[in-house]
Amino acid sequence: MTTLLYRTPEGPVVEISGAFFKVADAWDDLFGHDDLGAHLRGQARPENKCDRPKTILSPCHTQEVWAAGVTYFRSRTARMEESQNAGGGDFYDRVYAADRPELFFKATPARVVVPGGVMRLRKDSRWMVPEPELTLVVNRNNRIVGYTIGNDLSCRDIEGENPLYLPQAKVFDGCAAIGPAILVDNQPLPKSTTITLDIERNGKSVAGGNTSLASLARDPVSLVEYLTREMSFQTGCFLMTGTGIVPPDEFTLKSGDTIRIRIDGIGELMNTVA
Repeated sequence: MTTLLYRTPEGPVVEISGAFFKVADAWDDLFGHDDLGAHLRGQARPENKCDRPKTILSPCHTQEVWAAGVTYFRSRTARMEESQNAGGGDFYDRVYAADRPELFFKATPARVVVPGGVMRLRKDSRWMVPEPELTLVVNRNNRIVGYTIGNDLSCRDIEGENPLYLPQAKVFDGCAAIGPAILVDNQPLPKSTTITLDIERNGKSVAGGNTSLASLARDPVSLVEYLTREMSFQTGCFLMTGTGIVPPDEFTLKSGDTIRIRIDGIGELMNTVA
């Protein structure tokens, strides 16, 4: 039984096997349930039935967004190549094999773009790409209660110039998108789960690719354990798990591009670029 949770202007809505139901809880209160799926299935009563939501908001309401880096071999290679002239390539090789993962702050809720919304390009970057990522939904008790789609918009030239510039390469207005739905499930997703990226320009596909969770070198539970060792999240958080799809080096996003990210079982996150 597939359970998808949406945040809408009218409140939370849950989709269960194709039927939609209103959820009485405040959004942030849902991040207090360890078995969120069972709680939501309890809302599937005739009096709560509703139409498919017309407007979908980002599931990131008051939650912080964090991200893990260098969790796929393809990402490791790309980071080493872009930073080799700055002498930072060895950092990425080491962290890929280390016990401790690379974790960094990505966005406040105000910097997260809604599904279908417009992301921004930094004016001081000449090489920007989307990073399609499975994103973990973590509740206030540090448990994974679901999964969604994340777009970690990144400036490859700024990060490649010096690894210490990572916050500037990653964090800026309109730097992230999350959604459209949360796949509510506290069990690990199958390794065969596919992530697909397609970038369109003037109606034509200009870059993209696909990968699967079989290529993810980090255990999601371990990523959450490291993130929450010395931090608490009173309303939960979102944790992007890294990318295994890197467009060719000659590619950079341009104004007007459309970014589509698909993950099996969750759906499609679509955003345009200003």
